[in-house]
Amino acid sequence: MRHYPGSSLSLSAVILVLCLLAPSLTMAQHETANGAGQVDRGQRVYGAYCANCHGVELEGAVGPTLAGARFLHNWAEKGADDLYYILRTTMPKPAVGSLSKAAYADVLAFILQRNGMATGKHAFDGSTEMLEEIDLTALAAASGPAPEAAPEFIPGERQAPIGKGPSQSELTTNGDPSNWLYHTGSYSGERYSPLSDISTANIGELQVACAYQVGRLETFYAGPIVYDGVIYITTPHVTAAIDASTCRQKWRKEWEPKDDMVWPNNRGVAVKDGYVVRGTADGYLVALDAEDGEMLWARQVAKAELGETITMPPLIFEDLIVIGPAGSENNIQGWIGAFRLSDGKQVWRFNTVPQAGEPGADTWAEVAGVPSGGGAVWTPMSLDAERGELYVAVTNPAPDLPAHLRPGKNLYTNAALALDVRTGKLRWYDQLVPSDFHDWDQTQVSPLIRATAAGKERNLLISAGKDGLLHAIDRDTHERLYKTEVTTRKNVDVPLTREGVEVCPGVLGGVQWNGPAYHPGTGLLYVPAVDWCFRFSLVADEDVRYVKGQNYLGGDVDAVGDWQGWLTAIDVKDGSIRWQYRSEMPLVAAVTTTGGGLVFTGEMTGDFLAFDAATGKERYRFNTGGGINGGISTYAVKGKQYIAVTSGGGTLTFGGGGSPTLFVFSLPVKK
Repeated sequence: MRHYPGSSLSLSAVILVLCLLAPSLTMAQHETANGAGQVDRGQRVYGAYCANCHGVELEGAVGPTLAGARFLHNWAEKGADDLYYILRTTMPKPAVGSLSKAAYADVLAFILQRNGMATGKHAFDGSTEMLEEIDLTALAAASGPAPEAAPEFIPGERQAPIGKGPSQSELTTNGDPSNWLYHTGSYSGERYSPLSDISTANIGELQVACAYQVGRLETFYAGPIVYDGVIYITTPHVTAAIDASTCRQKWRKEWEPKDDMVWPNNRGVAVKDGYVVRGTADGYLVALDAEDGEMLWARQVAKAELGETITMPPLIFEDLIVIGPAGSENNIQGWIGAFRLSDGKQVWRFNTVPQAGEPGADTWAEVAGVPSGGGAVWTPMSLDAERGELYVAVTNPAPDLPAHLRPGKNLYTNAALALDVRTGKLRWYDQLVPSDFHDWDQTQVSPLIRATAAGKERNLLISAGKDGLLHAIDRDTHERLYKTEVTTRKNVDVPLTREGVEVCPGVLGGVQWNGPAYHPGTGLLYVPAVDWCFRFSLVADEDVRYVKGQNYLGGDVDAVGDWQGWLTAIDVKDGSIRWQYRSEMPLVAAVTTTGGGLVFTGEMTGDFLAFDAATGKERYRFNTGGGINGGISTYAVKGKQYIAVTSGGGTLTFGGGGSPTLFVFSLPVKK
C-alpha cells in the first residue's frame, strides 16, 4: 500500500475513504459467498483504516454511520451497483482507487454483513451478476421502517433570546478589540487586532492560561468567536460557550442529527442580539440563546439527499443570516441565501449555478446524459456594510475533471461574487478560474482593505483559492491588479488525459478554508497554503457516472510526491513576496496579526507559532499535542490580552489527530 507524506495519511486515509461517502451506504439481503473468510478479511481492513472515522461498530464518529435503517433506506433507492461504484471510484482519499479489487470487495462484504446480510458460500467478486442479486430494498425493509422525513422547522420553547449583543453597530464598526465578532475577526476579514500587550518584546513569556476539551472525537475546524468575555466554539455536533479567561464551561448544546450528516465538519457560529447561529452537516440552521444555549429554532435549509451540507460559518447582518451549502463534488446546484434571524425563513436566494432563464445559464452547454452543477460555498464571506455589498467565494463545477462534458465558462463557479446583501442581487463578479478542470475552488474573498496598490490608493478585495494564486482586485473598477503564486504551479494549462497529468497544486493544494490576514502596520498580507501535487486522470466519457448525492469527479486523482505548507508574506502594494516560512505539513490553520507586531498561526504538527510580522523571524513555538486546522482569535478580558487556539480533531485529508481542545494563552501575571 502506498504511503503519503505525514504518517497519518498512509493507508489510514484509505477508509477515511468512507468518511466521504456522505449520506450513507445501504445493502440488501444476499449471501456473501465464502462469507466467513471474506467478511473476516473485510473486518480487518475496516478495523485498520475505517474504524477511527466510522466507529468500531459502524456507528459513526468523525464520519457518518455505515449501519442501520437510515443508512440502508438511503442506499436502497440507488442500488448495490451504485454503492460499489462509489466505494471503488471515490475512495480512498486522496489516493482514489489505490486499493486492490479484492480489498474493495472485502470491505463491502463486511459492511453488508454487519447490516444483516447472511454469509453465503461464494465470495462477493464485484461482478455485475452478483451486484444484481443484492436486494437492498429487502435488506432495508428488514432493518425496520424508513426513518421519518427530517422536519423542515423545529420551534424552540423560547421565542426570543434573553442573552444580549453584539448589536449591529458593534458588528459594523468592530470598535472594541476586546471582542472577536466574526470568523475572520470582522466583516472586512482582515484578521487583525490592534491589541498590543503581547508583543515581539515579551512573546517569549507566553504561557497556557487554560484549556477546554470538547470531549467528542470529531473534526475541529471552528473559528472561536468572542463577545463580552465568552468564547463560542463548535464541532459537527457540539456548540459550547466557555469563559474566555478561565475556560470554564458556561453551557453546551449537542445537536442530534435529523437527517444524514453529509460532510461532518463545521467552522463556527455567528452572533448578534443574543442569537448564536450555526449550520449543521445535515443541512439545518440552528439558533441558540447566547445566555444559556436554549434552542430558539432550527430550520433545514439544505438537503442531504442532494449532497448538500453546511460547513461554513454564517454571516449575520441586520435581520439576515447569510449562508449556503457545501457539496460541489456531489453535483449540487449551488446557491447562497439569506434567512430571517427570528425564525430562519428564506428572504432571498442567489443561484451560483444559474437555472434556465437566469443570467449565466448560457455558460453551461448541455451534453446529453451528463448532469452538471457544483458552485458550492464553504468558506467565510466578507461584507462592506456601508455599501451593503456582500462578497462570496464560489467553488468548483462538477463533474470536476472533464470540462469538455460541461462546455462553457460555467458561471458562477470559481468566482468572487459581489451581491447586494439585502436583496441578493448580483452587482458584479470576477470568475478567476473559468471552465475549471482541476477542482480549484475559489475559497477566499477577504480581506477588504483600503491601501495603496499598483500606484494609487484603492479599495481592495483580496481573493485566493486552491489554484495557488492570490489576486488583488480593485472593488471600484473591478480591475485585477496583480497575482502572486503561493504554492508550486506546474502543468496548469496542460489538457488532462486518460494516462494522467501531474499538476501542481493538486485537488488538496493551494489556499484552503483559512485565508489571508493583513497587518496595516507592515502593509503585508500573510497567506497560509498547501503545496501538494496530484496526478489527474480522465476516464472514458461513457464511464463518467452520476450517483445522486455522491462524489462526481469524472476521473481519478492520486497524490504525487511530498507535501509541505507555506506561510507567505506579500507586499500589498505590488504583490511581491517579502518573506516565507515553510512547514513540513500542509498549512491550513488561521493566520492572525496584532498590534504587537506579531503573526500567529498553527501547524498540523500541533505547533502554535508566532512570527515577527515584519521580518518573519520565529518568536514562539508551543506544541499543543494535536494538529491545528481551525481558527486563532485574540481578545481581551478585563484589559488582559488572550489568544484562543483550536487544536486536535484532525482532518479527513491532512491528518493531524488529537482530541479537540481549545487552548487559551496569555502572559503571566506580574508579581
